[in-house]
Amino acid sequence: MSRLSLYPVTLDGNNTQKKRQEIREYFHNTFSLFEKVFEVLKDDDVFYNKSEITRHPMIFYFGHTATFFINKLINMKIIKERVNPEFESIFAVGVDEMEWDDVESSNYKWPKVHDVREYRNRVREAVDELIMTLPLTMPIDDKSPMWIILMGIEHERIHIETSLVLHRQMPIELVKEIKEFNICTHSAEAPQNSMIEISGKSVRLGKDKGHNLYGWDNEYGKYEESVEDFKVSKFLVSNGEFMEFVKDNGYENNEFWDDEGQKFLEITGAKYPTFWVKEGDVYKYRALSKIIDMPLDWPVDVNALEAEAFCRYKSKKDGQKYSLPSEAEYRVLYDYAKLEDIPDFHGSRANLNFYHYSSSCPVNEFSFNGIYDVVGNVWQWSRTPIFGFEGFEIHPAYDDFSTPTFDAKHALILGSSWASSGNLIMKHSRYAFRRHFFQNAGFRYVISNSDIKKEDDVYESDELVSQYCEFQYGDNSFGVKNFALECVKIATKFVKNKTKALDLGCATGRATFELARSFDEVDGIDFSARFISVGVKLKNDGYIAYRVKTEGDLTKDKKVSIKELGYEDIKDRVSFWQGDACNLKPNFNSYDLILAKNIIDRLYNPRLFLDSVHERLESDGILVLTSPYTWQECSTKKEFWLGGYKDENGKEVKTIDTLTSEILC
Repeated sequence: MSRLSLYPVTLDGNNTQKKRQEIREYFHNTFSLFEKVFEVLKDDDVFYNKSEITRHPMIFYFGHTATFFINKLINMKIIKERVNPEFESIFAVGVDEMEWDDVESSNYKWPKVHDVREYRNRVREAVDELIMTLPLTMPIDDKSPMWIILMGIEHERIHIETSLVLHRQMPIELVKEIKEFNICTHSAEAPQNSMIEISGKSVRLGKDKGHNLYGWDNEYGKYEESVEDFKVSKFLVSNGEFMEFVKDNGYENNEFWDDEGQKFLEITGAKYPTFWVKEGDVYKYRALSKIIDMPLDWPVDVNALEAEAFCRYKSKKDGQKYSLPSEAEYRVLYDYAKLEDIPDFHGSRANLNFYHYSSSCPVNEFSFNGIYDVVGNVWQWSRTPIFGFEGFEIHPAYDDFSTPTFDAKHALILGSSWASSGNLIMKHSRYAFRRHFFQNAGFRYVISNSDIKKEDDVYESDELVSQYCEFQYGDNSFGVKNFALECVKIATKFVKNKTKALDLGCATGRATFELARSFDEVDGIDFSARFISVGVKLKNDGYIAYRVKTEGDLTKDKKVSIKELGYEDIKDRVSFWQGDACNLKPNFNSYDLILAKNIIDRLYNPRLFLDSVHERLESDGILVLTSPYTWQECSTKKEFWLGGYKDENGKEVKTIDTLTSEILC
């Protein structure tokens, strides 16, 4: 086992006290390792720098993982009190370069690093206490309060790795060496790569709910595929092998790049991999916190677009079609390598979990039945866009972990890297990134007759989101008017100024667009990225496509365009954001209208919303609330209901009366 990083706990066992201690040790190891990663930054001033323009300053990520614990525990009603509402708002969202991630620094007043460290200490203490006191039965399942603790731990494990990538992208003068993060010190000429034949087989992907290791929602369910025979490269593509592509002007030849790749080149001006450093005519290599001579036999770090371009280049050169492996082919490779899942897999067998190095190492160092680095060293880009398996279900605590990535734009990465730990090194883990993203990722290539079917229109298959799409964008039936449109029509009658509006609880965004007919600027905010991704797609791609049930198991595919809705000329007035109505970021203010549709009875603490919503309005601004008052304890604990119950004297308490007194008091 690594000195730095513990293996994750299993979900089974007979002794609850022992399991609590295991979780406690794993939590503190994770929390401390994450903080150790930020010691790489040279001083506290660097926390306010961005590694790249599309990401937040590092102070955001330093606070984000701690606020994740509190926000999820609040969301699941495991705790009632926040630790720091301001931090739990500004550090909540913005890690994956999604449209709804607000990375505009002027919208934030970042706190002092010292204050964030103190906050993290308070969260550490709070979580530690919960681990020792929360109800616990064995085995732990996804309905257990302890599952939310494990979710927070594994979320922080992800950010251990992604933060290291961002630190590696920092200018070298802004980082320093840390003795715990020792890099590999040996390299040689790159080995000659070759192809190994792999016999095809039928594979089943996905795991059952009773699996003994924590999993994210996209891991559960099943997918079956019959994989044909294929050939796979013996080694990951090394810096030495990739050097030929660079020196052959591969970055300047558009025939090797698809449209997205050419856009990447146009924006970045890239001529070689991002972690290569050119000094005169010599290429050197950027490790975590130092620049070293080019290790030709280490794997090249590239994004998926660069990996695909290399495959096209090699295909032309060799007269043979090369591609990235598919997810199913990788599972065949995993089985061929005779790998065991953790905890049975010993960390010494691969370059992962910080066991050997805090860097890559030679591609011919760790063999698995004659194929090297099947796991570890660097992640391996695949040609498979991530999707949900049959039986996929979101987890209510993190309903947008996976679904926003089911857009055919996020490619799966396979295996793991030297910086991967926790769930990231489990057999069934599934992580996907935009193809222009940089991670600790490289690639190997295959010769395969199997193609990935590309969908021109990705139909929304999330049943709840599809229902909202139909509710907001579908046809009117039986003379019933469109609820979103009617709400906008009524609300705008009361507004004097029409400069800025907020559609709070916007769901899939129909009212947001409709408000833009009258207002110069409209923000649509919803708690879930699952919903706002629909509005974002309509704005950016010009259409939405969704699948609705018509009868029993029968479905119908529907497609609605922005042109037919009449929003083409006003779409740029609209912005969509993910946010918590009870704890909005401070920059959401100065509205002439706040339209809050059907959310008051779905908030975990509606009085928090009512106590502060007026601060978001202009002096003559209007708040419009709509609600069916369908209170339910799965959304709002009964002690926070505004109505729908009898008080201690047997008197009926109605929501409308409470709202009237709360708002007018």
